[in-house]
Amino acid sequence: MLDDALLAIDNLCVAYDGSNALNGVSLRISKGELICVVGANGAGKTSLIRSIAGIVPSSGGSVRMKGVDITRLPPWEICEMGIAQVAEGRQIFSALSVEDNLLIGGALKRARDDQMGTLEFVYQLFERLRERRRQLAGTLSGGEQQMLAIGRAIMSKPEVVMFDEPSIGLSPALTDVMFGVVKSLNDQGITVLLVEQNVAKSLALSSRGYVLENGSVVLHGSSKELLENPDIQRAYLGM
Repeated sequence: MLDDALLAIDNLCVAYDGSNALNGVSLRISKGELICVVGANGAGKTSLIRSIAGIVPSSGGSVRMKGVDITRLPPWEICEMGIAQVAEGRQIFSALSVEDNLLIGGALKRARDDQMGTLEFVYQLFERLRERRRQLAGTLSGGEQQMLAIGRAIMSKPEVVMFDEPSIGLSPALTDVMFGVVKSLNDQGITVLLVEQNVAKSLALSSRGYVLENGSVVLHGSSKELLENPDIQRAYLGM
C-alpha cells in the first residue's frame, strides 16, 4: 500500500438487502495517478464508486481524502472535498440546457470563484458542447451526453474524478475519444479513478490496476503486470 495516498479506501464493505456487494475492499490512489478498477459486470465496481461518493452507505471500513475520514459525509460535502463522479448512465438534467447543466456543476463553493474560467476550459475540451450550449441536454446524442457528464464533473474543480463505465453505449470511435479525454485530464494534474469493463483499454491507459471479483480485490499491481498475467489474459482479454 502507498503511504502518501490522496484517496485511501480501507476494508470497505457494502451490502444490499443482506447481500454483500463489497467485501473489505482496500485501495490507494496517490495525487496525480490514473488507476483503474476492472472486472466483470456485477463484480462490485459501481458499488465501490457510489460508496466513495457517499451515495451508497458502507456497512464497514473507511474512505479517507487527504487523511480526513469522509465515510459518513453526505454526497455534497464529499464533492466539496474535491471528489467528482462521472456516473454510469450520465445522469444529466435532460430538461435543462447544456450550459445550465455545466453551471450546476460549478455551483460548489470550491468552484464558484473561477466558474467562467472553468466553463471556458470545458468548452475548449469539448467544442461540441460550446456549439450545443443553448440546446436541451436531453436532445444530445449519447456521446455528447457523456461529454456533458464529464464537463459537469470538471466544473466542480475536482482533485479526483471517478469515472464509472464511461465507454458504455458508445461506439468504438467515441470510446477512443473518451479514453483520450480521461488521459488528457490526468496529464493536466487531475487524479483519476477509472472503473471499466473494458479491461484492455483501461490497463493500457493506467499506471496501476485492481481486479474485482464478487466484491473483493483478487489482483493488484502495475498495469503492465496485469496485462501480462495469464489469468487476466484468459478471463478478460480472450487470449
